Order: sequence, then C-alpha cells, then structure tokens
Amino acid sequence: MPYIPCEKIRELTPYDPVEGEYRIRLDANESFFLPTDEDCARIAQAAADTALNRYPDPMARELCGAFARLYGVNSELVTAGNGSDELLFVLASAFLQKGDTVLTLSPDFSMYRFYAAQAEARCVTLEKSGDLLPDIDEMIAAVRAENVRMVMFSNPCNPTSRGVHADEVRRLIAGCPDALIVLDEAYMDFWNQSLLQEIEKYDNLIILRTASKALGLAALRVGFAVASPALTCLLRAAKSPYNVGAVTQAMAAAVLENPAYIREYVPLILSSRDMLVEGLRRLGFEVYDSCTNFAFVHTDRAAELYEKLAECGIVVRQFGGKYLRITAGTEYENNELLRCLKGVCL
Repeated sequence: MPYIPCEKIRELTPYDPVEGEYRIRLDANESFFLPTDEDCARIAQAAADTALNRYPDPMARELCGAFARLYGVNSELVTAGNGSDELLFVLASAFLQKGDTVLTLSPDFSMYRFYAAQAEARCVTLEKSGDLLPDIDEMIAAVRAENVRMVMFSNPCNPTSRGVHADEVRRLIAGCPDALIVLDEAYMDFWNQSLLQEIEKYDNLIILRTASKALGLAALRVGFAVASPALTCLLRAAKSPYNVGAVTQAMAAAVLENPAYIREYVPLILSSRDMLVEGLRRLGFEVYDSCTNFAFVHTDRAAELYEKLAECGIVVRQFGGKYLRITAGTEYENNELLRCLKGVCL
C-alpha cells in the first residue's frame, strides 16, 4: 500500500508568487532603494568577517541589538526570525493546539489562515466592510463568542493599505485578555501608529516587524517579534536553535545600524506613493487612502488591466478580479505604469 500523507497537508499547493521576467516589478511591496555604496562596503565586510565553519548565534544578539537601538526598544524583548513568515509559523505551531480557534480578517495577509490551518486550528474570518477597515467591536465580540485563542492581523494592512489607529488596537487588546494578539506591523515604518514602544504594558501582545519593506532587505529574509519577557522566553524556546544564518545576521545588522534607512528613505518612498496614488486618481481609478508603500485600487477591470500591464512588461498584484495592489516604485517606474494604464483606459 503506498504512503498517504496526512489529511492536513494532502491538498496543499505551494505559495504562488508572481514569476517571470518583467522590466518593472511593482508586485511585492519591496523598497526601490538599494544600500548606499558605503553601506554595501560595510555589508560586504560583515559577510567576509563571518566564520562560515561556525553555527550562528542562536539568539542573534547583535542583530536584535541593532533592531532595538533603531526602534528604541529593549533588546531582551526581541526575537529574530528567518523573515516574519517563520515567526508566524512558530507562533501558530507553538502557541496553538489542535482545535483552538484563530480569528483573522479578510482581506488580509493570506498566510495567517494558512499557518493556522497547519496547526490544525479552527479559523474564524471576519469580512471587512466597504471602507476595508476592521470593526473592532465586532472583533471583540467574535473573540468572546468563539472562544478565540489567537488574533492575527496586519496593521497597516496588506493588501488594503489601510490602517487602524493605535487607540483602536489598544481597545482590542484590552477587550480580549484571554487571546494572544499577533499584530503584524510590517508596514508601520510608513505610518506612525505603532505600539512597539508600549510592548511591556501587555502580556497578550506580540508585534511582528520586517526588514523586507522600508529597510530594503527582502533578499535576506529577516523578521522580528517583540513581546513581553514571558512571551519572548516562550518564543525563543519554540523556534529552531539556529534559525537565522550568521551571514544574514551580520549583513542585516550592518544595515540596521544606519538610521538613514528610516530617516531619509521612508519620506522618499512615501513621496513616490503619493505620486502614484495621485496619478491613478487622475486616470479615474478608485484608490484607497494608503498608510503603506503601495496603492490599493478598486476596479472591475482588475483582471484585464493586470494582463495589459504584463504585456507592457509591468507586473502588479491582482486580488479577486476586483483589486490591484501596486507598489510605489521609482519616478520612472511610476510614470511607465501610469503611461501604460492611460493607454489602456483612454
């Protein structure tokens, strides 16, 4: 009798990112900035100085310290991961038991439901209303009614670009004392409503951050979890011992030591986003107010426009045939996108 995989993975299919060669990629919300020449030299030296025959620091102390200094938090409350995705997987697999209930939102990052399913948890998903913002009262009510053990959501939201103000998130945390709130702040460098500085006030909150967006290190796959001492201890115990490679730790730490990535690059990225949003609106598109480095467009022609842009060598992301998510790029990239859309729409 042939081997049969267990039921929970039998129907799995791999994550499906956009593949292929395109002259302009505006599909993954990456930064359009590369490190400066000086930083590249520091990164190269950090990699060269790494002892490749030795295992990496299991606690990634230098990297977590660089993150803590950049954001003004206690390094003892920071856990590094192989991207935020690894941390999401660890949180779901370690903090949930089979049959536990997880609350997610829609639209939101699809991997929350995926990792909950991997943990054999029951997933309750609340649909957002027309403004694409979550209803905090509805979330609190659902947590209580469904005996939810974990809430997972992004703020600002991927893919909607919308953000929930900090006071509302505080209200959610206070209203759900028996649930672990996993708050994914991957895009919070582009907004100013973070709860990172308040993390020690809460025993049921874990904040995730990434180096893949504003910091421009998507290729390195570096993410961070910030939580109370007790939760941090559990998370460090649950992760694999050497989860972030030594070269990655050294290279990422070299970049995080330079505050220019936040101080100088973020305003330029936001300026590009505003240019993109304004250009799309001038073409008549419905574009949501954005708290991120991308524009979220509502259009019944999403599938058609996606294909037309691809024919022009430009790739974006399409959601459900009703939405396009478009990353802010360089001035040239934005203008090329708008020029191609204008040719299709007019």
